[in-house]
Amino acid sequence: MKRLPITIAASLTALGLAASAIAADPPAARFDDKFRQLDELLPTATQYRTASGAPGHQYWQQRADYTIRATLDEANRSISGTEQITYHNNSPDTLTYLWLQLDQNIYQPGSDARRVQTAPSREAWMKPQGEEGGAKFEGLRSVLTGREFDGGFKLSNIRTAGGAPLRHVVNGTMMRIDLPSPLKPGDKVTFGIDWSYKINEQKVLGGRAGYEYFEEDKNALFEIAQWFPRMAAYYDVAGWQHKQFLGSGEFTLEFGDYDVKLTVPADHIVASTGELQNPGDVLTAAQRDRLARARTSDKPVVIVTQAEAESAEKNASKATKTWHFKAKNVRDFAWASSRKFIWDAQGYRKDGTNVMAMSYYPKEGNPLWERYSTASIIHTIEQYNKYSFDYPYPTAISVNGPVGGMEYPMISFNGPRPTKDKKTGELTYSKRTKYGLIAVIIHEVGHNYFPMIVNSDERQWTWMDEGLNSFVEYLAVQAWEKDFPIGRGDPRDITAYMRSANQVPIMTNSESLLQFGNNAYAKPATALNILRETILGRELFDHAFREYARRWKFKRPTPADFFRTMEDASGTDLDWFWRGWFYTTDAVDISLDNITEFNIDTKDPEIEKAWQRARKAEEPVSVTDQRNEGMARRVDRHPELKDFYNEHDDFTVTNADRNKYREALAELEPWQKDLLKQGKYIYLVDFTNKGGLVMPLILEITLKSGKKYIERVPAEVWRYSPKKVTKLLVTDEPMTALTHDPFWETADIDTSNNAWPRKATPSRLELFKMERKPNDMMKDFNAPLKGDEAANNGANAGAKADARPADAGTPANGAAAKQQAETQQLAPAAPQAPAALPAPAAPAEPKR
Repeated sequence: MKRLPITIAASLTALGLAASAIAADPPAARFDDKFRQLDELLPTATQYRTASGAPGHQYWQQRADYTIRATLDEANRSISGTEQITYHNNSPDTLTYLWLQLDQNIYQPGSDARRVQTAPSREAWMKPQGEEGGAKFEGLRSVLTGREFDGGFKLSNIRTAGGAPLRHVVNGTMMRIDLPSPLKPGDKVTFGIDWSYKINEQKVLGGRAGYEYFEEDKNALFEIAQWFPRMAAYYDVAGWQHKQFLGSGEFTLEFGDYDVKLTVPADHIVASTGELQNPGDVLTAAQRDRLARARTSDKPVVIVTQAEAESAEKNASKATKTWHFKAKNVRDFAWASSRKFIWDAQGYRKDGTNVMAMSYYPKEGNPLWERYSTASIIHTIEQYNKYSFDYPYPTAISVNGPVGGMEYPMISFNGPRPTKDKKTGELTYSKRTKYGLIAVIIHEVGHNYFPMIVNSDERQWTWMDEGLNSFVEYLAVQAWEKDFPIGRGDPRDITAYMRSANQVPIMTNSESLLQFGNNAYAKPATALNILRETILGRELFDHAFREYARRWKFKRPTPADFFRTMEDASGTDLDWFWRGWFYTTDAVDISLDNITEFNIDTKDPEIEKAWQRARKAEEPVSVTDQRNEGMARRVDRHPELKDFYNEHDDFTVTNADRNKYREALAELEPWQKDLLKQGKYIYLVDFTNKGGLVMPLILEITLKSGKKYIERVPAEVWRYSPKKVTKLLVTDEPMTALTHDPFWETADIDTSNNAWPRKATPSRLELFKMERKPNDMMKDFNAPLKGDEAANNGANAGAKADARPADAGTPANGAAAKQQAETQQLAPAAPQAPAALPAPAAPAEPKR
């Protein structure tokens, strides 16, 4: 670091002490204004959505009420049903047709999702079999089975309320119904549909629902979702949201009331959205008593015991029972059914929340599920209530089955289980499985808030539910346990992704996302954590985030509504932040390039010449002078040769110096004299924005005395020069070290250039033996042929391998990508490699 004196005349004017930074000369290229407003990108405010981000005074949304009667055919793995929909036109528009979602049609062999499948690359397809790549048995089976599976809705009797046929057109995963007469604003229409479909085997075809078959006891567990034709959303920003369902973009739906009767085998237990209306018809007296006790219990009460479930597993009933559920003001409906279910429950009541937290799981889920599932549900509600609003629904359910992680109103499907040793039968679970279970339950139950109540358009913007929910999940797990091993939210965990090449902005349609988990979950969650901790502070952020949640509770917000509300309620212009983090793929890489120390010239020759002498003494001694040390000198042998100049050097203070100083002081005003005496240390520090994403400067300053302190410089320091700035620092004593982003809170992708002096990065060099395996065909030819026992051992090893999370290091598309994103979040975010095999169309759905 260079140390230079400055004169008082130059210090105030040339260096601009009143300014916080000195901008470098603007480059010749076009100026890139990182702080320009988002007006060119955000929609113009209307009477439906205000410029403040709140619903407008004429905000409207449609409504759809459902009456459904359905039957589960366990033997044939199919569902048939009939439904009646009452659609309320609350819009100012007259509608001549309606659009419905037929999500099961993604399983049709010729669906768009299957036809657009591609191999990730020739290299990935042909890569040798292994953990990281190559064609997998499971992947190829999924593709081939998907080509033959007779999936999709079989529709019939689409009719008016009076029974007259309705003209309709099926377009892939969407269906248009042409109304016999226009539906005017404020009117409603009722119509009916009969349908059936075959249920997919989830572990083969993937997806957000399906069945799981248990070879050991010959039973099945059904998780049922996207199981009936559902009204597509119609709203002011997009009109009809009828983008085809290709697997990744999820759903946006209308709120309504549901009356659902489900006929299932008599020995099945059903978990469902809504409240059970006929417990006397489907539960024993003992089970009803346990359910009543659970409501006021301080720990989970087992409603259906493991012994009862194991007894039911042994003899499948041929009779049926009908479970009746009702749900008010929900946007969807899902359920699960199996004779294998153990069921526990615990009531939770606080402020405006009065809920039954319930878990359903087969014996294969224990001992993990009986200990952690219901406790995780209650913890989720406690924490999410703090950051949004009181949970309004009567139930919150976690179901263990084949789906790794998926959410619906009041019910979620969650996958982690212990591992059973094939030989000994011993049940064990890893740390990853334990915390993965807790995290995925918190995440999926948390989705009740985002987007089941704050009803964003998931078909368009995955981050609005996944990113926001992953952020609140990050806050919730901090309250579960110190050092909870979650890999999404902390800025240091996103840097590998931010360095990667194949990125798209967060503001990209759901079906076009690359690196799904990092883009839709980790990056927005991290951005919001940085906004909370570094940009706004917790108080301002939490108030604004709660305001967003409460403004849009049971309504449909857009990205603009979120951005505007956060600015409106925090009182902070954040356009630069949204633009950088959400609309670009820029990274944070701020480099500390140069630093120069200045001391104010006091003009006092006694002080200044002493300072100059000290600087001279700091210069290194030349090699010549070092080697001449001790040399006999003539003037030392003959002292009579010495005169005035041998007694004084260039730093001797003369009377002329003193007179000049006195004359200078006489011309100064009192405040100028005081300024000369302060003795401050002034530093000019050059910073370069190498990554493109502007962020605040967080500077840890270390002084000669050892004292350290943090100086925080707002991001607006870059407003005049987004590529390079020179920051002016003033200290009371010499500075010995300076570090930018000392706590790694900005997701800086290269911390090696963040410090002065530079810090070496420690690492390890691992040495290996050089081995060359000979190609010995004779030895291979004479190798003993393995028998049946060895082959069986190999099969068992394969089964154990299958027990691992599917393709843990390989990304997928569609539903598979969602499952991967939601169940593998404990590892730090990292760039994902190309998938070894294209995910099947139906499972093509990422999420948690």
